[in-house]
Amino acid sequence: QRYCRPLLLCNGMMGSSDGLQIQCYQCEGVNYDCSTPEFIVNCTVNVQDMCQKEVLVKPDGTHYRKSCASSSACLITSSGYQQFCTGRLNSVCISCCSTPLCNGVKKKRPVLSAAASSRRALLFLTPPMLLHLT
Repeated sequence: QRYCRPLLLCNGMMGSSDGLQIQCYQCEGVNYDCSTPEFIVNCTVNVQDMCQKEVLVKPDGTHYRKSCASSSACLITSSGYQQFCTGRLNSVCISCCSTPLCNGVKKKRPVLSAAASSRRALLFLTPPMLLHLT
């Protein structure tokens, strides 16, 4: 059995030479986002091909449930809960993804400064004939 580092799909795990294995975060009903190395698990080869993330907003705070899942089960479950994903109290959001550790914390994109934003807007609004680049 080979060692599989995080963020990689591994061939040949669990005795199968044909299957791919994904790694996901796994935790049950915790009130913090469990996207840390101790919560990484190897999913079942050829069965669990997606990561699932549930975010529940309860009176005592936000709770997380993360796991490996089969694509069919995850997609059916997540589509059934779309109407309950409001971000408000008693909200339930379920999402599925298929890349290693994708059920972790989303990386935030850098925010453009106001000056950079206004320069970019000015460029798009200025007629090309008025722009003189040297």
